Amino acid sequence: MAIEILMPALSPTMEEGTLAKWLVKEGDTVSAGDLLAEIETDKATMEFEAVDEGIIGKLLVAEGTEGVKVNTAIAVLVDEGETVADAAPAAPPAAAPAAAPAAKAETAATPAPAAPAKTGGARVFASPLARRIAADQGLDLGQIAGTGPHGRIVKADVLAAKAQPAAAAPSAAAPTAPRPAAAAPAAPAAPAAQGASADAVMQIYKDRPHEEIKLDGMRKTIAARLTEAKQTIPHFYLRRDIKLDALMAFRAQLNAQLAHRGVKLSVNDFIIKAAALALQAVPAANAVWAGDRVLQLKPSDVAVAVAIDGGLFTPVLKDAETKTLSALSGEMKDLATRARSRKLAPHEYQGGSFAISNLGMFGIDNFDAVINPPHGAILAVGAGVKKPVVGDDGQIGVATVMSVTLSVDHRVIDGALGAELLQHIVDNLENPMAMLA
Repeated sequence: MAIEILMPALSPTMEEGTLAKWLVKEGDTVSAGDLLAEIETDKATMEFEAVDEGIIGKLLVAEGTEGVKVNTAIAVLVDEGETVADAAPAAPPAAAPAAAPAAKAETAATPAPAAPAKTGGARVFASPLARRIAADQGLDLGQIAGTGPHGRIVKADVLAAKAQPAAAAPSAAAPTAPRPAAAAPAAPAAPAAQGASADAVMQIYKDRPHEEIKLDGMRKTIAARLTEAKQTIPHFYLRRDIKLDALMAFRAQLNAQLAHRGVKLSVNDFIIKAAALALQAVPAANAVWAGDRVLQLKPSDVAVAVAIDGGLFTPVLKDAETKTLSALSGEMKDLATRARSRKLAPHEYQGGSFAISNLGMFGIDNFDAVINPPHGAILAVGAGVKKPVVGDDGQIGVATVMSVTLSVDHRVIDGALGAELLQHIVDNLENPMAMLA
């Protein structure tokens, strides 16, 4: 049976992608697990694997095509001896629900449509590999619910049925549905309602020399998420100056001792550790907004903004409170390197409760960062600069001072709680040796 290969949702925020490169050509034989294509999501370039075996009958989308919607057919897989025309019988199940949206929603919630095929004698749609495994195991395909395109039975469905009693097989397959409907949030619609329309702006500047730059998936996602953040998150801001002289001296001492291991700690590594420990000291602030509730995390999963061409990533250092400075430094360097080449997997830049955005290396004294939902807070870090300060003895001296701003989601963290969290961050950075205790 010829079937369609659909554009996958490779990240929770992905609504469309770019088919960057085909790794197969028409006529190639593929098996489950073989690489089919490289697809650019809103954040990264990822490899797409086959879930069935067969022959590539036709490539429907050319390399380099942008804006391919999730669940759009991108290729056709056929059995040996079949042609692309044999894909026609699979099309009606997708088109039929269009006239009845309510029926479509009900169908999406349960794999029950497989039942008429088995009781009414109609053809059961299954991949060749699924049919072979079912035949070898003596399983009735009519008793198995399919989770593939258009309810087609794939290898995973047969293996799940094999592991469960026959009566439980259909319900066991339901939780493994591969393309959750929640993968396309409504948030990206927000920017369209903001400001003048594209046509209106183009009209204003039609007589002025300009270059029109198309938005890629990452820039569209950044625009949508930050618009959502500023519109829906009640930000408030807490500011502190931090004296870095003790930290700079301690850092120089550690780097001298770690030089033989090729480790060089940055100020940012200390900031990550300081924030992670502060979240443990103030557990109520280690939280995220979840719509109708607050989720309080146990570990300190700290995200760090990394600038790349055309956008940014926020890779997450998980369990940061348990890791040494050298371990955090090595992990951060690896994540930043792969972020700049867009090789991070979704699980590496999703999650966390707290973020750090450091523009100190660009000479920025201070700034206010936008919270990355669903995080409860983000710390904006400025440059360390020499400033006159008044010491405890009342004498004026010179110190290296770094300005930080904590942007806080007031739905998650109140003012006093945010101030307590920031105080712990300040204490950790001004007394760095205590972070190793």
